[in-house]
Amino acid sequence: MQTHLAPEFKNTADGQAAEAILRKCVHCGFCTATCPTYQLLGDELDGPRGRIYLIKQVLEGEKPTRKTQMHLDRCLTCRNCETTCPSGVQYGHLVDIGRKLVDERVPRPAGENALRWALKEGLPSPLFAPAMKLGQTVRGLLPDSLQAKVPARQPAGVWPQREHTRKMLLLAGCVQPAMMPNINTATARVLDAAGIQTVLAPKAGCCGAVKFHLNDQDGGKAEMRANIDAWWPHLEAGAEAIVMNASGCGVTVKEYGYHLKDEPAYAAKAARISALTRDLSELLPELVEALRTRVKAQAGQIAFHPPCTLQHGQQLRGGVEQHLGALGFQIKVARCEAHLCCGSAGTYSVLNPGIATQLRDRKLENLNEMKPALIASANIGCITHLQSGTATPVRHWVELLDEALG
Repeated sequence: MQTHLAPEFKNTADGQAAEAILRKCVHCGFCTATCPTYQLLGDELDGPRGRIYLIKQVLEGEKPTRKTQMHLDRCLTCRNCETTCPSGVQYGHLVDIGRKLVDERVPRPAGENALRWALKEGLPSPLFAPAMKLGQTVRGLLPDSLQAKVPARQPAGVWPQREHTRKMLLLAGCVQPAMMPNINTATARVLDAAGIQTVLAPKAGCCGAVKFHLNDQDGGKAEMRANIDAWWPHLEAGAEAIVMNASGCGVTVKEYGYHLKDEPAYAAKAARISALTRDLSELLPELVEALRTRVKAQAGQIAFHPPCTLQHGQQLRGGVEQHLGALGFQIKVARCEAHLCCGSAGTYSVLNPGIATQLRDRKLENLNEMKPALIASANIGCITHLQSGTATPVRHWVELLDEALG
């Protein structure tokens, strides 16, 4: 794709990065075939190719409008298009740049600004946990729309106390400990059973994704730097990896090296953090070998929804099904549209509830063809969003493995 950047962007980091990405695009349109919003809305500007053109126009000096902003807002950042693209266009990075440039030039209404501020400041806040606890206490009195965002209270379970030579860091996450604390303790118990000690760095907080994708990129990067500072002493002391049991956090931390590459004080550390980050599913091959004789898999069909951040963002596909299958679980992905987003997409289900609900119901329809006893996933956002539309239990796959340990 030919580009002619406007003078105001020509010698900027954002302009140069965007131009390099744009020039890889060959207009083929393969990406539209796997874009959830294009499939739902049928508008070229609600597909990756159309959004690429919108961003290109802004970079070439055309004034963006609220309509431009709307089409970029509607993108789920599922990155399915990156999996499909034969030219390796890094669409996720491009849309981050495009949103930043458009938001600098197009004011949002006060109500929209207030909601986005509440999400980016509230979700990573220490006040989120007591607020969630209060919401769970009065859950039965809440309207259906709020009940869908407040899961029933869950016991956290017991954190293992054994010491092991092998140690791995775990990012607890900003919302997961309050919403579904058993995911973290189940992770620690499974790793403990395999001879690995799970370590939490108390000063590590939000991965940075919430603020970064709500266009507070400086705030997101500040959280990234804080996590690096919190983890670094543990890595220097011998922790061998940073484990992510929320694939949305995992894809972000794996890109710390990219986001902080221009910061001399953090570039090398960020690159090392990214290189040492592992989605929990990447440990499954060794977990299978260590735990094979101890696992008694529950009966019944499990439908697995691979989050976009796992299969497209991290390019990890098939591992959960393969390795849990080797341990005796009956687990499969949907026969149809397993590659499509469920509509959760971080804060997307709050900001774009209509589209998010359509995608959720479409996903559940495909999963329910298996008549599953249970639906499993690998990201708390997907789990919560899917659960809001079905009576079938939706859980993290590591909880199933934890319960199956004899």
